[in-house]
Amino acid sequence: MKIIAIIPARGGSKRISGKNIINFCGKPLLTWTIEHARNSKFINNVYVVTDNEKIAKVAKKSGAEIIEEPSEIASDLSTSESALIYALSKINKKTSNDKIDYVVFLQATSPLRETKDIDNAINKIISEKGDSLFGGAELGDFCIWKESIDHELESVNYDYKNRKRSQEFDRQFVENGSIYVFKPKILSKLNNRLGGKILISLMEFWKSFEIDEPDDIVLCEKIFKIKGLDKKIKIWKNKDKFF
Repeated sequence: MKIIAIIPARGGSKRISGKNIINFCGKPLLTWTIEHARNSKFINNVYVVTDNEKIAKVAKKSGAEIIEEPSEIASDLSTSESALIYALSKINKKTSNDKIDYVVFLQATSPLRETKDIDNAINKIISEKGDSLFGGAELGDFCIWKESIDHELESVNYDYKNRKRSQEFDRQFVENGSIYVFKPKILSKLNNRLGGKILISLMEFWKSFEIDEPDDIVLCEKIFKIKGLDKKIKIWKNKDKFF
């Protein structure tokens, strides 16, 4: 079975300059996700698709194969799907005789996910014959509200006029953005990472935190160190220092 990982990593971050390769617990942020994928017992190849030379250099040093992303699909308005579709087209040209069964889509901004989470997700989609899967966590009994177009607050997952006890809530889940697994045909037919028979691979809720704002770096680094995640990665022979 052929399973590949694709990690999109663009260079134009606005809120955190150079976000994908900032120093996170002693390594570039992107490096942790590459190492999570390389440690998987299922993944055959790890690809980073990027429009940035510095990111490509870090990715290559971390053991990933590089796919150069053209500027027309690397803008702020471009979707992750556009990068995935482009990357798959390039990979298929290189490996035309080697059919890809599943794609694992990982985001570098989710450093709290572990290799075991990736392997659990892959194992589930294979064993349950799924078409696509996302990593997520149970929402619990959180009461969710949204703001309407008219700036009015509306309850989303419960009726505030008829409040239930916590044990009466249906099971609800949050899509945490750290892991997606899908068959290539789902992406090509639907232009979406999810479709067909959709599964969820449950993870601890704290693994849902990701890095979007500067304050997120401090929070995620503290969790990373407290949980000892830096000690759960296999050390590769390439010991080049990044910083």
